Amino acid sequence: MGVRFLKMAVVYILVGICIGIYMGTTLNFALTSVHAHTNLFGWATLALCGFTYLRFPKAAGSPLAKWHFWLQGIGLPVMLISLTLMAHGYAPNWVTSLKHFGESVAGIGIFVFAVNVFTNIKAMDIHN
Repeated sequence: MGVRFLKMAVVYILVGICIGIYMGTTLNFALTSVHAHTNLFGWATLALCGFTYLRFPKAAGSPLAKWHFWLQGIGLPVMLISLTLMAHGYAPNWVTSLKHFGESVAGIGIFVFAVNVFTNIKAMDIHN
């Protein structure tokens, strides 16, 4: 499971860097929030989750890890795509609702990760 998270994180750093390059070359910074969320919630958070799962196989083997993966895998792109639309001035109610849906699903994914960590990682696991 850790490798899956790391690969997903690498996709997000590639997308985030491309957004940053686009903004820098066009001097259009409308996508600043998308760039920040892609790099922090996509790259940094998912990479740290991946390394956590690699270090703690019990947590990685839990059904919670699979739930976490799919919730992040669905919620984050929905959130980022809708945020992109909104940053370009396209914000009908359905796009705003879609953003809230993506945020909620991704947020639940992080909550599931927290439950997994507190349930399946013990202090004695760190010393092994």
